[in-house]
Order: sequence, then structure tokens, then C-alpha cells
Amino acid sequence: MWKKRAVGWLIICITGLTLLLARLMEIQLIKTKTFSKHNVNLLEESVKQRTQELVIDNGRGNFLDRNGEMLTYKKVSVLVLFPFLKKIDWDTKKVSEITGISENVLKRAVGEAKKPFAYGDPQPLELTSSQMERINQLNIPGVFAIEKKFERSEIPAEQLIGLTGENPEEVKKRYPNKELSEKTLLGVSGLEQSFDEFLLPEGKLKLVYHVDGTGGPLFGINVKYVDPANPFYPVNVRTTIDKSIQQKAEVLVDKYQVKKGGLVLLNIEDNSVLAMVSRPAVNKKDPYSGAGIANKMLKQQILGSVFKTVVAAAAIDHNLDNPSRQFDCSKKINGKPEVKYNYGMLDFTNSFARSCNRTFGELAKELQKKDPRLLEEYADKLSLTGTVGWQGDVYHSSDFRQLPDEDHGRVFVSDEARKDANMAAMSGIGQNEVRATPLAVANMMATIARGGKKEMVRAVTKIEYKNGTTMVDFPVQPLVGDSISPYTTMRLQKLLRGVVINPNGTGRWFKDLPYETAGKSGTAETGKFVDGKQLHNKWFAGYFPYKNPKYALVAVNLDVFDSQGGVNLLFADMVKMLYKADHEKSSK
Repeated sequence: MWKKRAVGWLIICITGLTLLLARLMEIQLIKTKTFSKHNVNLLEESVKQRTQELVIDNGRGNFLDRNGEMLTYKKVSVLVLFPFLKKIDWDTKKVSEITGISENVLKRAVGEAKKPFAYGDPQPLELTSSQMERINQLNIPGVFAIEKKFERSEIPAEQLIGLTGENPEEVKKRYPNKELSEKTLLGVSGLEQSFDEFLLPEGKLKLVYHVDGTGGPLFGINVKYVDPANPFYPVNVRTTIDKSIQQKAEVLVDKYQVKKGGLVLLNIEDNSVLAMVSRPAVNKKDPYSGAGIANKMLKQQILGSVFKTVVAAAAIDHNLDNPSRQFDCSKKINGKPEVKYNYGMLDFTNSFARSCNRTFGELAKELQKKDPRLLEEYADKLSLTGTVGWQGDVYHSSDFRQLPDEDHGRVFVSDEARKDANMAAMSGIGQNEVRATPLAVANMMATIARGGKKEMVRAVTKIEYKNGTTMVDFPVQPLVGDSISPYTTMRLQKLLRGVVINPNGTGRWFKDLPYETAGKSGTAETGKFVDGKQLHNKWFAGYFPYKNPKYALVAVNLDVFDSQGGVNLLFADMVKMLYKADHEKSSK
């Protein structure tokens, strides 16, 4: 009997040991990188337990402005101190003399530290090149002067650039064939998302040292410099943004209390984004949710009278602009008396300058009789209904889009509306179902200023390797589709200038600006009400200088009361700011 029990216990013990051995093999040999349902990387975690490190550069690619300045990060020369200093004698006096930090403060900072740190972080003390050199010449273990990459607290053009975040599930979903850490930063929105594959880190640049269970040095006090040693990565994405102009534009948008809306500024010569401001701003406390993450400049909005530019182009081409023809602008579109905007009898040119709804309602109905799709055809010719952001072939992607969040525009949403005369009349003044993005409106103005030449809008010109050579180029590319004729373009240019120089024009406020300006105003009813009062979208879209166009600018304030929220002062101050900046450059 006792032999059977002994054999039984032996079998149980052997089985238990076998299971334990199998479990140990699973942990240490088989699933070292994907242990448990949480896919824990045991190798990484074990290394973390016995090392302390300071990341100098997270390895993710950088965004630069058009002049090469960093937009999302900044490099700061800092003093780095390691916790093991508290266990050794080190020359605090000399470090104090060089940095200006008192010895007691240095000792206290090290004494409280549990991991390596840049002194003063999150607002680190910035060292001069001379201070850096002198500190490093001291050769004190655990004391370094290095250039460290910090994320900016305020990122210019934040919605355009986009946000990043950690998401282990998304890492596997987006890059199933890449070996990436669960903590890899991924692009969540904007250019960070569209360029994410190029921006992925090859590895982190960091200072590392090994510790024992008490936090003391495990292999002496040597600190290891870990560098992925790849001369090509991380890459730099060179945007078309001008950092200085962008920051000034953001100040102006906030100065005029634009809560919802913003502006788009294009460089007409190469059709690129110089500045883009969207409000509401990103909520720093909860950046990944709420209205702030959306770029309003890429979302379709109700246009109002800015759309009369499209109707004017169609009317010119179809001979509906006879200068001797008079329109009764004492009446509304529906024929009822116009009380607020009673302009009497006006011709085509003055109707455009004063933005007479009756004129463009009638013209839209006449165009609709000729062809129900004419308004859409001309909206497409002026690039309002399609997307305008750069797209094309990039490596293995046959349809890479720089601005994937960009909305399409529209004129009608149904064939029934398209064939309805009253609907056409309301569409002629940019109401009803007419929508376009502020970016598309800016591109329309740039197209007219260039003589009708349609081009894609670029937010990025190229991706550069770490060594400065070009990885991917994004050349100027035409927008597909028909465009308006040179003659029609010339007529539109004169109409847009008339809005400003006509004594009664809706843009007469801009007549005395330092740059001659052309453009079109717009006030759209949104159909939204607060306390019984309707909300409006206020627009001004234009270009300047008129005779030698350089900039296309759209300013828009969304969902404001009719008596508030105008954008004239914002637009005017942008023109003045650009004029001043240009003349300061030319005088240098």
C-alpha cells in the first residue's frame, strides 16, 4: 500500500515539476515579448527593473516650418544629474560656479531624485554653449550637459500638425508587421496621423545606467550613451508653415475673440499653407476629445455671399452680365420689399460690390433653367466642391493624402433640389445646401489671383532624412478638372477689387490697407438659434497685393449673432502684419 502511495506522490511531484518547468520555459524562452493576455514584453520589463534612464530624444520624427525651425519640439541645452550622485562625493562647488545654481539647491535636487533628470524640468535651466563645454570638461560621473528634446507646451498650428498618443491595440492594428513597443507614440490626428508611418521611431536616444535593488550603481558609475546610430532617422517633415506668421495669426484670432472659426493664409506662388488657425483650441486637459481636436478650416461650412463669386463666373460665361441690365435690389429674393438692404436698382458690377441677394438669386435661377448642374460645374471649376489638399503617389501608397480629414464641398444634395428654382435662388446666395471648407475658399481666391490656374494646396513640401537629404518630395501639382477661362478670371479679379474700392462695397473697410486688396464678404444664416436669435457665419475671403498677388486669406467666425463677430478687423490686421513683415525682410 505504501509503495502505491509513494508512486502516486512521485507522479504528482514529477507532474508538478514538469508543469512548473513548462511555465518557466514559456516565460523565459517562448513568450518573452508577449507574455499574458496583456502581451507584456518581459525582456523590456526586466531591463527596466535594473536600469534607470533619461530619454534625450524619443526618436519620433519632427515637424519643421518652411525655414527649418522645429514646430512640435524644441532642443534645449540642459544640466542632467543622476541619483547615484547622492552616494558619492562630487564637486558641487564647480558645477555651482558654472551654472549659477547654489550648492545646497544642487544637493537637495539630487537627494530628492529617484531617476535621472534635467535640472528645472519641466522648465529646465538653459545652458550656454560655454557652460556646456565647461561642465563636460569636469568629467564628473552622473553630471552631464546635453542637448535634450522637449515637447513644446504651445504648438503652432496645433490642429493642422495634429496630436499623438499611446495606444497598444492601435499599434498592432496599424503596424502588424513591425516590432514596435506598446508605448510607441502614434499620430492621432492631422499631419501626425497622415505622416505617421514616416515618423515612427527607430529607437530612443538616451543615457542609461544599471542599478541594484537599493538604487545604487550595479556595474560602477559608468553611464551608457545609447544611440540607435542611424544617420537617416528620425526624419524631419518640412511643412509650409511660417512659424512667425503662424504665431502672430494665432494672437490676432484670439485678440478678436473668435471662439469658433479661424483663418487660412496661402502663399499664392506655390499654393501652400503659410498659416492655419482653428478655434476652439485643443483642450490641454482632455486633448483627444471635444471640439478642439477638429480643424474647422478643413470642415465644410455654410458660405453665404462668398458663393456669389461662383455665380458671377457662370453668369459671365453665359452672357448674363450685360452692363445695361438693372436688377431691383429693393426687393428680396422672394419678391417682398427689402427693408434692411434696400439698394434700389443696380447693375451686375455694383450688385456684386454691394452683395445684392436679389441679383444673384435671379441669376442662379436663370442658370438653373439653362442647365440644373451649372452651379455645381462652376463650383468645381473654382475648386469649392472637391478636396484641394495635396494627394498623389508616395512609395507604396497610390493615393497618399496630406490632409485626410478634409471635407468635400457641395451645392445640392439631391436631384430634386437641383431642379427646384427656389432652391437654386437660395443656393445662388450661398444658403440652403451650399457648403465649402475655408481651405477650399482660400484656394478659390488663389486660383482667381493666379489667372485661373488650379493647384493642389500643400501643407508639406518634403520629408528629409536626419542627414538633410530628401526622402520624399511633394511637388506643386495641378488640380484635375476644368477651370475658368482667362477672360472670366480677369472679370472676377475686377469684381473682387470692386468690393473694396466701391464707396458702398461690402469690403470698403479695406480700401486704405497698405496692400491693395480684393475679396468677397459673406454672412450666412446657419439655421441655429440662441435665445430666439439666429446665428450666422461671418466671412471675408480675398487676396493681395491686387496687382502682384502674393497671399490668399480667408477669415471666418462661425455661429455668431448678426450684430457681433465680424472678421473685418481680423482680416485687416493680418494684411498689415504681413505688409510689415515683408518690408522688414526687404530692408535687411
